[in-house]
Amino acid sequence: MRHNYLNSILTKKTAGSIFILLAVLFFSGACQSNKPSEIKAVVDEENFPSLAVNDLETVITDSGRVAYRFISPEMNKYDNRQEPYTEFPRGLHLIVYNKQEEIDAQIKSRYAIYHEKDELWELQNNVEAVNFKNEVINTEQLFWDAREHRIFSDEFIKITTDQEILTGYGFESDESLENYTIKNISGILAIEEEETR
Repeated sequence: MRHNYLNSILTKKTAGSIFILLAVLFFSGACQSNKPSEIKAVVDEENFPSLAVNDLETVITDSGRVAYRFISPEMNKYDNRQEPYTEFPRGLHLIVYNKQEEIDAQIKSRYAIYHEKDELWELQNNVEAVNFKNEVINTEQLFWDAREHRIFSDEFIKITTDQEILTGYGFESDESLENYTIKNISGILAIEEEETR
């Protein structure tokens, strides 16, 4: 009887010791130090925006008057990058106002990025710009140089006016999209011709 009792105690102690040993081995294996590159990837501030905003609507004023309005469902600002930028991954709607605070032009795109160092906006993916004459400009990529107050593109461009549709490659304009040129015109189609078909 005493022999069975001792065996039972020894078996319980042995099982308990094995369990503790396994727990220590498991815990020490789980607590191995990460590689420096793995730690850097987790804590690297460059990978995270310094500011993230949803449903953004803001205005920029010039001498007390509204000059621009920006509307976007999402904005991420990366100040910690070597070359800081602001990204609009779900698109941007930009409204340009004249000195009387009337809408001069509007530009929409499905993606946009602002390069702060160069004061350069890059709009991509289904870009549509409209001036006060209701002329519509469509392209896949458009740049707005805020420093030089000019808009340009090297991509295919289509401009629809009341009288005609112009197509070509390369485009340059002022901020109001009023004084523009197409560098290489590839087609001109009168609206009247299109409507009679």
